[in-house]
Amino acid sequence: MLTALHHALRSRDVRAGELVHHSDKGAQYTALRFTQRLLEAGVAPSTGSTGDSFDNALAENLWSMLKVELVYWPGVTFATRAEADAALLRYIDGWYNPRHIQASLSGLSPDEYEDAYHRSQPDPHR
Repeated sequence: MLTALHHALRSRDVRAGELVHHSDKGAQYTALRFTQRLLEAGVAPSTGSTGDSFDNALAENLWSMLKVELVYWPGVTFATRAEADAALLRYIDGWYNPRHIQASLSGLSPDEYEDAYHRSQPDPHR
């Protein structure tokens, strides 16, 4: 998870105090190194209620989709953890973010939604 966090922080315009990382209370999200890295980047950690998937429904939906479309796809196997990490990043940055349409976000992909958000913000250079 730390590798994915590092990638996300490098590939996005993350501004301290403007982002919340919401997750369940899994050991990977509550680990000291993970939470320290969030705080160093100015990202507020947030966890849902123990045993309640409803307060984290969007994240649960993403993980379900990722498993169906990547992990459980016929013939997919990973020889190493590094190979699985690379496949996950390709899926998220190569398919999910740029192309996957989110009905709840006015029919935009996550990348399109993020671009629309940034265009709607006041230009700091004016």
